[in-house]
Amino acid sequence: MDDHAPLVAAAERGRLVPVYVVEPEYWSLPDSDRSHWEFVRASLVGLRERLARRGAPLIVRTGPMVEVLERLRHETGATAVYAHEETGNGWTYARDLAVLRWAADMGVEVREFPSNGVVRRLRSRDGWAERWQRTMAEPLFRPPEGLLGTAVDPGPIPEWDDFMVPATVRGERQAGGEREAHDTLRSWLAGRGDGYETRLSSPLVAFDACTRLSPHLAFGTISARRVTRDIGRAEGISDRSRRAVLSRLRWRDHFIQKLESEPEIETRDFVRSMEGMRPPGAFPDRLAAWEHGRTGYPMVDACLRCAAETGYLNFRMRAMIVAFASYHLWLDWRETHPIAARWWLDYEPGIHIPQFQMQSGTTGINTLRIYNPVKQGYDQDPDGAFVRRWVPELRDVSTVFVHEPWLSGSLPDGYPAPIVDPRGAIAQAKETIARYRFTPSAMAEADEVQRRHGSRRGSAVARPRNRVSVPRLEL
Repeated sequence: MDDHAPLVAAAERGRLVPVYVVEPEYWSLPDSDRSHWEFVRASLVGLRERLARRGAPLIVRTGPMVEVLERLRHETGATAVYAHEETGNGWTYARDLAVLRWAADMGVEVREFPSNGVVRRLRSRDGWAERWQRTMAEPLFRPPEGLLGTAVDPGPIPEWDDFMVPATVRGERQAGGEREAHDTLRSWLAGRGDGYETRLSSPLVAFDACTRLSPHLAFGTISARRVTRDIGRAEGISDRSRRAVLSRLRWRDHFIQKLESEPEIETRDFVRSMEGMRPPGAFPDRLAAWEHGRTGYPMVDACLRCAAETGYLNFRMRAMIVAFASYHLWLDWRETHPIAARWWLDYEPGIHIPQFQMQSGTTGINTLRIYNPVKQGYDQDPDGAFVRRWVPELRDVSTVFVHEPWLSGSLPDGYPAPIVDPRGAIAQAKETIARYRFTPSAMAEADEVQRRHGSRRGSAVARPRNRVSVPRLEL
């Protein structure tokens, strides 16, 4: 309810019907997961309570959006729909278009409000960063004290099994809800964020050092403006930590803007000339090994298993496992991104999809980052504590060999040998990428990608179009 422009605008108009529609077709998509729903459901429970105290309890209905809205229009006489803009996947985009067609046919007004710094129908990236700063600095919307509701039955908030086939529940995840979001922000400002800028790269300490607000931002239980304002004004937090977090909040919207401006990148490469570079379905055994954390590289497997179990992994390790899938295993990002989307509790299509493309080298404008997974283990987990936590097969392996168990002479029972030879895999990846990336057509397309989506700040203006940077492998 905090900083909720549609709620404030609807309340000013008079009687309102707060509604959330559970769409079973959406929750059956390959990038949806039961853990996402459990977070949403917990958030809805809290939201219903707060709205009820103000006079208008949350209405929950299950079914196709247009059908639900039409039934509510007949029940309540509603003449307008107020909502936040959404940058979702292709399915939600098509649903939104269907709602607009229905509204036009029925004479229903539709008003949408930005929920972050993303700009709908943006013509140019020039000045985008400055515009984002101005948006974040605008006054927050205060929740109305009293609301005029209706006599409509609020309806039940369904459990997952009520509308979907039962799915496996993995490890404990963050709880959803506005109260939980604000508590999480306060705890970070109160001390968890100390040394954030140096601690965020380690999977061992990132669970506490990072804000852990990303699922709340993704599902709307706290606004980006609220987070930006409170961090910007907070005392007792270092300037370095403050700048680091604020830059990542802007970076978040920078990536979402890419999908907002070009929805087609959900299913195709930024640079179309690179289509077919990684044939989909070519390596099913590698894909299965990656999905289940059985690649034979301890740090990679630990990160993969941690992600699947907890729904969280710090950014550096996320980048590593995506790059490993893309370069070492040569898997197409369209095969791996739905798997990871189901893992991440903070799944946000506008960040997720452009990042998968960036880490797989299909944007044409980013220097390639190919992580050495063994070196990352030594750098980020020197004692092997993280690896032993998530790969119990290696629990009794000495620290000397925990990141390279194949050097011990014999692998522990149940743990696989490395699935690919790193030197050969990377050499092949570099050769193939160069063949696709540095053709005249691909480079011309990359220039257009930079024009449409590139950052306009600092050195990022100059695209490193002829450079492939690959860390030296030490395996």
